[in-house]
Amino acid sequence: MRVTKILLAGIVLLMVATSCNKYNKIYKSKDYDYKLKMADEFFAKKKYKVAQQLYEELFPVFKGTVKFEELYYKDAYCFYYMKDYLQAQALFKGFLEVFPNSPKAEEVDYLHAYCFYKQSPKLELEQVNTTKAIGMMQTFINTHPGSVRNKEATEIIDKCRAKLEQKEYRSAELYYNLGQYRAAGIAFTNLINNYPESQKGEEYKLKIVKAYYKFAKLSFEDKQIERYEKVISEYQDFADRYPESKLLKEAESYSNLSQNNIKAIKNEQTTSSVNR
Repeated sequence: MRVTKILLAGIVLLMVATSCNKYNKIYKSKDYDYKLKMADEFFAKKKYKVAQQLYEELFPVFKGTVKFEELYYKDAYCFYYMKDYLQAQALFKGFLEVFPNSPKAEEVDYLHAYCFYKQSPKLELEQVNTTKAIGMMQTFINTHPGSVRNKEATEIIDKCRAKLEQKEYRSAELYYNLGQYRAAGIAFTNLINNYPESQKGEEYKLKIVKAYYKFAKLSFEDKQIERYEKVISEYQDFADRYPESKLLKEAESYSNLSQNNIKAIKNEQTTSSVNR
């Protein structure tokens, strides 16, 4: 058994050494057409790291020749397939600048935008690339109105917007849970304004009503009437926007409480004034 293991290890080492010698021979070769041919073979075999290293070395050699466009195109794809989207995005952009009239321009333009989408981070992190992906995909749609890729581009925009909406929702909900009700009311209002197509608009609007009610209730008495009136106003806006909502009754209850509280404050003020 031990002899067999030693034999297998020796075979593996021999294979590695042979492979290294083969790569070294290609790297050291001054036959650039041969190098390019081998790079294309590695690319076809999905050995993208090896292919990319060869393409990079051949960049200055074939720049300005008829072979440069295909070389540049495949080099960008190597990074894309290796999931190095930052480098791929830069190379796809460079390709479009060097070959704006290429038959591959539409495909590369889409991939350039798609790389931003692939760099979109977890929800907890800053969403710069998510926002960029939306802009880039919209630019692609505008630039290529007849493209078959526009359906997918639109779907990606929707996914990115849903992600940004969820991030904004978390921030608004955090304000609410921390008892920062005015900030929560503003944040949920921005959420509705930024995402008017959202399926959760009714929920956001109810949170606005509740947040402003709690804000009014915790306020000093001289500010309460004005702030309870804000609750009533937000409820009326809710009723106008979502007249058939199942949440309307709950929103109405906060409006009714606000009206009752306003009456109670005014009665108290009148009584206090009379007693003086």
